[in-house]
Amino acid sequence: MATLLLIDSSVSPEGVSASRAVTAVFRKTWEEQHPGGTVIHRDLAAEPLPHLDGVAASAGFSDPATHTPEQQAAFALRTKLAEEIEQADAIVIAAPMYNFTIPSTLKAWLDQTIIMGRTAGAEPSAKGTPAVVVASRGGSYAPGTPREDFEYARNYMEAVLTGAFGFEVDFIVPELTMAPSNPAMAELIPLFEESREKAQQEAVIKAKELAERVAA
Repeated sequence: MATLLLIDSSVSPEGVSASRAVTAVFRKTWEEQHPGGTVIHRDLAAEPLPHLDGVAASAGFSDPATHTPEQQAAFALRTKLAEEIEQADAIVIAAPMYNFTIPSTLKAWLDQTIIMGRTAGAEPSAKGTPAVVVASRGGSYAPGTPREDFEYARNYMEAVLTGAFGFEVDFIVPELTMAPSNPAMAELIPLFEESREKAQQEAVIKAKELAERVAA
C-alpha cells in the first residue's frame, strides 16, 4: 500500500495556519486515492525533535559497533527518521517562512535525517522520491517584488532536498498570508485570497498526480 510522509512545522494550529490548511487538503486528497494506504504524520511543532548535537552527529560518522550508549540512543532516533523517509512513496513538507527562513524545528528534522552514506551522499537511499513543499509566507518574495532578495526559505529547501536527498521537488506557495491581520496590507487581501485558493487547488492536483504515479 502507498505511504505518504507528512511533515507539519507551523507553530499555528489548524484553522489558523496557512501551511496546515494546504497540507490537510493534500492529505485528504491522497487518502481518497489510497484509502488503504498509510500516512506517517510528524507534527514538529507539537512534538519537536532534538536539535542535532555532537553525540548524534558523531554517531553518524562512526561504526555502530563502537557507539557509546549515548550514541546508540541518539542514532536510534536518526535511524527511525531515515526509515520514515525510505518508506514513503511521496512526501509533503510544510515550510512556512519565519524571519526569512524555515522554522528551527524543520531545520532540526533535516539535520537529523541527513545521514551521509545513507539518506545523503553519492546514492541517497530515497533518491527520486517526489516531495511537495508548502512554502507559505506572510508577504511575497516572488521575482520582481521589493523583497525578492530575502527569499531564503524556498531556495534553501530546494537546495537541501535535491542536493542532499536527491528528491524530485515541487512547490506550493501560499503568500500574503498576513494580509487579513495586518492593516497595512489590507489592500492585498484579494491577492491573498487568490493565492490561498490557488494553493489549495494545487494541493488537490499534485496529490492526485502523485497518487496516480504511485499506483502505476
